[in-house]
Amino acid sequence: MYLHKDWKEDRGQDPDQDDAAQIARCLAGEPEAFEPLVKRYQKPLFNVALRLLGRYDEASDATQNAFVKAYVHLDSFDPSQRFFGWIYRILKNECLNGLRSARTMEPLPPHLMAAGGPADALENTERHKALRNALMALSTEYREVIALRHFAGLSYDEIGAALGIQAKTVKSRLFSARQRLAEMLSDWAV
Repeated sequence: MYLHKDWKEDRGQDPDQDDAAQIARCLAGEPEAFEPLVKRYQKPLFNVALRLLGRYDEASDATQNAFVKAYVHLDSFDPSQRFFGWIYRILKNECLNGLRSARTMEPLPPHLMAAGGPADALENTERHKALRNALMALSTEYREVIALRHFAGLSYDEIGAALGIQAKTVKSRLFSARQRLAEMLSDWAV
């Protein structure tokens, strides 16, 4: 489920227009107007960062840093563009910086693991590890389309706008990324 669609249905407004109004309020001296933007985009941005970086703590840091940088540089935001696309590019740069200074990987936190018996938990842990490793083995361009489509719930057009590419390029990258993931995870096929 994509955040914009749900929010639009709940409020009856266009979220892009609301984003622009919140930004205008911020720039007019109301810093608390930035909070709804954080609430609206924190989860999808974190999910993307987690899939790009593979580490919970680094994804959390990257997401927080992206919001701080967006707030500090809010005056450079072009209101004719979508806020999500703009802040996504900031997040992507944060993630790329994190990958450049990559450290050893640690397992996903226990609250992200599925509940069940010890055998189920072990299998789920191994599946999560295999998926995380496969995602991290993909090129950045493939990893980001997977993350934006499957973990942030964006449409092809929305991904294209966020990445500055055409929707047909998104479809092509997504197809290739899925094929590579399927090859890497073929041992886990049921």
